Amino acid sequence: MDLSNRTVLVVGGTSGIGRELARRFAAAGSTVAVGGRSPEALAELAREGFGTFRTDVTDTASVASFREAVLARYPGLDTVVTMSGVMLLEDLRDPAHFEAAETTIDTNLLGTIRVIDAFTPHLIRRGTGTFVTVTSGIAFLPFPPMPSYAASKAAVHAYSEALRAQLDGTGVGVVELVPPAVATAGQEKVNPHALPLDDFATEVMHLLAQDPTPHEILVKGVLMHRWAERDGTYDDLVARRSQALATLPGRAG
Repeated sequence: MDLSNRTVLVVGGTSGIGRELARRFAAAGSTVAVGGRSPEALAELAREGFGTFRTDVTDTASVASFREAVLARYPGLDTVVTMSGVMLLEDLRDPAHFEAAETTIDTNLLGTIRVIDAFTPHLIRRGTGTFVTVTSGIAFLPFPPMPSYAASKAAVHAYSEALRAQLDGTGVGVVELVPPAVATAGQEKVNPHALPLDDFATEVMHLLAQDPTPHEILVKGVLMHRWAERDGTYDDLVARRSQALATLPGRAG
């Protein structure tokens, strides 16, 4: 992937990994726009020179109007990054968890599908372009306190595989970014092994620039998650990660 001359839209790029990748694409020479919900964050990014658009990926009408606004300003759009996501704890012994599950699936999975559906006709008409979907190491090695998050990211992985197959021959590629825990959005407070954001982004951009670009962008820190089943470490790692269930509200003691 030539990172120096693209027109990139990062949906969910107002914070964390998405914002850093937006800045990296811009630094490499690409034109970058960002979509998100936070007016304050969008205003800050606009001051940095990014095109900014407000959207809610859980609202089909919002995504449709967002698409029209983006394509009116950036008719040469060729790269769409689907970063929007939430991470919520759930105690499956408590039926009240369903609200968190619903929010997670609507944002992480259905939100991704809404964005892809919105821009697929445009990219196919161009005959070239790239979707970058975002999953997680947790898609391949669940973190039991976040069951719907794991399920949503596993679903986005499967959806990405199917999307790649269905778009074969159109000139539109699908690249799946698989982050491990990265030191952003509070991850650094709960996981001392979280990768520094700067190191993660540097490795991601290096992998994206490879020719050909890999179907999955796997930084070194996520390989143990991605290949746990293949390597025979899956059961032991899930058991270790299950110890975190004791931290759920109502389970302590």
